[in-house]
Amino acid sequence: MGAIGVSNATLLIGAVLVIAGILSSLIAKRFGAPILLIFLGLGMLAGVDGPGGISFYDYQTTYLIGALALAIILFDGGLRTHLSAIRGSLGPATMLATVGVVVTAAIAGGFAMWVFGLNVYQGFLLGAVLASTDAAAVFFLLRTGGLQLRTHVGVTLEMESGINDPVAVFLTFAAVGLIVSGADAPGWEVLWHLARDAAIGGGIGIAGGFALVALLNRVDLPTGLHPLLTIAAAVGIYALAAVAGGSGFLAAYLAGLVVGNRPVRAYASILSLHDAVTWLVQIVMFLVLGLLVDPGRLVDLGLPALAVSLFLIFVARPAAVWLCLQPFGFTAREKLFVSWTGLRGAVSIFLASVPMLVGLPNALLYFNTAFVVVLVSLLLQGWTVKAVALRLKQALPRSDAPVSRVELDLPGQLDAEMVGYPIGADSRVLMVSVMPEWVRPVLVVRNKQILEPAQAGELRAGDYAYFLAPMNKVHRLDRLFASTAEHHPIDPIDSEFPIRGDASVGALDKLYELKLTDEDDAMTVAQLFAERFDRSPEVGDVLPLGNCLLVVRAMDGDEVSRAGLQVAENENDFVDNVRGRLAIAARRFLARKNG
Repeated sequence: MGAIGVSNATLLIGAVLVIAGILSSLIAKRFGAPILLIFLGLGMLAGVDGPGGISFYDYQTTYLIGALALAIILFDGGLRTHLSAIRGSLGPATMLATVGVVVTAAIAGGFAMWVFGLNVYQGFLLGAVLASTDAAAVFFLLRTGGLQLRTHVGVTLEMESGINDPVAVFLTFAAVGLIVSGADAPGWEVLWHLARDAAIGGGIGIAGGFALVALLNRVDLPTGLHPLLTIAAAVGIYALAAVAGGSGFLAAYLAGLVVGNRPVRAYASILSLHDAVTWLVQIVMFLVLGLLVDPGRLVDLGLPALAVSLFLIFVARPAAVWLCLQPFGFTAREKLFVSWTGLRGAVSIFLASVPMLVGLPNALLYFNTAFVVVLVSLLLQGWTVKAVALRLKQALPRSDAPVSRVELDLPGQLDAEMVGYPIGADSRVLMVSVMPEWVRPVLVVRNKQILEPAQAGELRAGDYAYFLAPMNKVHRLDRLFASTAEHHPIDPIDSEFPIRGDASVGALDKLYELKLTDEDDAMTVAQLFAERFDRSPEVGDVLPLGNCLLVVRAMDGDEVSRAGLQVAENENDFVDNVRGRLAIAARRFLARKNG
């Protein structure tokens, strides 16, 4: 009976800790505290030196929980990454996640050798443990602060955090293997093992992702089991790759990437459950890692661990970022911000448990140093990331309209979703004359009445509109219904953003940073064309505005009723576009003159 009582007490304590972790997220949201710090703090309070007094030193269980959590978290990261959004950031993110991790590990490891008196392999092991970044905390803090990163920097950081964990895991296990064997391994052999692990993990991840997509779409499961199948498959793909001698974490991320970019049945419910499960495994992992820490032993490290933390933040990470991003044309401000957002998180503490599990000399030093580094990183970088983002102009106010998505599972139709949007008084959609051709209006709720699209006519402020849209394009539709108060350029839908003739030029100026005069801002699009042209505008006429082009698409008498806004990716594209438009206009003029 005593064993049963202990089991019940363990369940009770575990449930209380998880509930406390969930409720602590409210504290993080209210005060802008790094969420990882809250969970780790709760674990420490429940530990042997805290009020909880729980003595927990089971590194085998910790590794199992950490591996399970990271497999799910990385799969979820891939699941939410759209390939269309990462093309411009794939190169820099890959450099940061591979070369950047190696450079960070080497520089930080060299400093740790000097501080702690370690040999080369021991120093590199500690550097590898600390080399992985955790951008999840950054995005949480920015979201709760009402900010979002500029697309180029944000996508690069998000991809780096998803890809660099497998590299850090490999370097850590490679260093552990070298220390255990006591043999010297040539550089080419280490590179061969890295390539082999990446190839095996990548192959199993991609194949597993496609197999999971086929299974989800072909097997008619009872309602609610699709998300559970996905989670189990994510863990299975990780484990299969790891058993086969490859990178399980890379396999989990790539499998999620495949599933997230293919038409999948029950996709909305899969995302919904993954949200909850990802939160749960993060909370459990951080609480367990906090339980492992003995605060009294942290004091013994004192200044050396603090010195390693500051060196990593101010020297090793910036050096790696500058080296990796220099070929990709990042500005100094962007590189500074990417350097500052290299937060260390639970992955570093998880990897630091590996030497403890293997029983290496100085294993406790690795673990406690990693914990101090994570604490300093969260306190120093985590609490200041919002201010730094604003100071370096890498984050902008966020006021995206809330999106309500309802899954629509039709037989033989796997890529359609029903999406509902509230229409605010400053919603961008009120400026749009036509919806994208791939969007199908379903119904409009107006004044508590349900109207068909033909009955409703044009959308109005206060409406709630529902549409059918392809699953892979819904994310492009979201920003169409956001507020015009969001002061940053948005991606055009398809190649052109349709604009009503009576839309305010001032609203466009705010959205696309056109830097127009106050007189221009006070006009409508139709008035602006009339002001800039000596004759009546015609369909196809072009008006350059900053890095954008306004193209006349429809006329109502002598007045522009509809225009298309085209956004150039860069100045060269804009110049080429203008030249092309001018050439077309010249040909039209000559044709009219000769005809």
